[in-house]
Amino acid sequence: MQRIFSIIGWIGTAIVFAAVGIRFVRPEWDQYGTQAAWVGLGLVLLYTLSQWREIVGYFQRRQARYGAVATVGVLVALAIVVAVNYLGARQNKRWDLTASRQNSLSEQTVKVLQSLTAPVKFTVFDKNTEFERFRGRLTEYTYNSPQVSVDYIDPDTRPVVAREFDIQAYGTVVIDYMGKRERVTSDTEQELTNGLIKAMSTMERKVYFLQGHGEKEPNRTERDGYSAVSGSLRRDNYAVERLVLAQQKEVPADATVVLIAGPTTDLLDTEAEAIRRYLAKSGKLMVMLDPLLGPQAAPLPNLEGIVKEWGVTLGNNVVVDLSGATNDPSIAVAATYPMHAITERFATLTIYPLARSITPVEGGVDGHTAQTIVETSRQSWAESNLASLSGEGGVSMDEASGDKVGPISLGVVVSSAGATPEGAPATQATGETLKPETRVVVFGDSDFPSNAYAGVPGNMNFFANAISWLAQQENLIAIRPTEAQDRRVTMTARQQTSVFWASIVVMPALVFLAGIYNWWRRR
Repeated sequence: MQRIFSIIGWIGTAIVFAAVGIRFVRPEWDQYGTQAAWVGLGLVLLYTLSQWREIVGYFQRRQARYGAVATVGVLVALAIVVAVNYLGARQNKRWDLTASRQNSLSEQTVKVLQSLTAPVKFTVFDKNTEFERFRGRLTEYTYNSPQVSVDYIDPDTRPVVAREFDIQAYGTVVIDYMGKRERVTSDTEQELTNGLIKAMSTMERKVYFLQGHGEKEPNRTERDGYSAVSGSLRRDNYAVERLVLAQQKEVPADATVVLIAGPTTDLLDTEAEAIRRYLAKSGKLMVMLDPLLGPQAAPLPNLEGIVKEWGVTLGNNVVVDLSGATNDPSIAVAATYPMHAITERFATLTIYPLARSITPVEGGVDGHTAQTIVETSRQSWAESNLASLSGEGGVSMDEASGDKVGPISLGVVVSSAGATPEGAPATQATGETLKPETRVVVFGDSDFPSNAYAGVPGNMNFFANAISWLAQQENLIAIRPTEAQDRRVTMTARQQTSVFWASIVVMPALVFLAGIYNWWRRR
């Protein structure tokens, strides 16, 4: 009989260890591991009860008393460890020490999560072996919001649930929020957050690019195109459309933002009046005007007139920057951002090739008071002698000839209470009511968000923040998710050989020789 109980004890111990292994190797089988652990503990307890005579006899010996003291000490130490772990779990504080914070969510995602007003559920449909690539990211979502819950389902083991969700491919994440369902097929933060924003959104947002005057093309993939910007806007759940205002009388009623990027010819009178009517109905407008350089450059009185009506002065100059941040003084570098919703917690360098000054009119115009949101360093100035820029003699700061010493304002914003446009959506993604308001952003350069400079993280983030502010989506104004940096070391064949000999041969040999020497001395 004792032999049977002994076998039961060993089986129970093996089951307990197997349950612990399941917990670490296959976390998705956690419920099975827990059940196995209870079964194993039950068998171990049964074996322990069968040995009650030996246990009682042991505690009657003198050795048991000494052992009891040691046992109490171990239990106290164990209790301290458990208490520390309990307090740590309650506080649940973590620190990301990676250089680019790859293990943390971006500010944009955190803002979206903090704006949740109802529970949201992420359901991952993939093979059991693939759950980990989602788990690391989605754990951060649950950490930043108690409203988030996550479920992992293998379509092969639970086909009924997969059919219920109409799952067509592995790696699908279904996001449920307040009865609305969105699905993504990626484990990246950007795709998951965009899917969440879509589920939260109660309206369709459209950005219209004005065309017909030499403006930047939203779908052009060359260096001067805006295809990168358009892709970024679409990832932020904006629809991107072209607008030829000369072919229609009014700006479309569903326009969230109208963008005029680098026109080379002026608006028609009817187009200018349509823009004015749009702004009078709480319209949102971004204008980016380049310096008047080259023989074909000409003033744009109709467009400039609209901008001036909103308290903005366009400088007839080119910003020259000698700060040394770039090798080209015609590329203005900005790192100063006066306080505004667009620039809140924004401290990244932005660059502006061939920019002109854009400054607020002192005292405003008709109650419209503009505000600077980006300016250059003191090592820059606004060069008013445009002809000298194409000469070989170079340029120099000369206040007497109209040059303006830095810092130079490169972008301004202005807003004003307005009427609610007919057919316009009244709520944003968070469910908050949108206050009728006209908003205008003006930049002195249209190249900074172009494909040629899309690789500058500050440029894309700053442009996206400006669009979010215009669209009254302040909850999206933040730093966008960053791509993981490749930090692998590339070595030549000779370097690889050196590392091999140093780590595999030389270092172990030194340890071995040190051991031989120590043994020889003691001998």
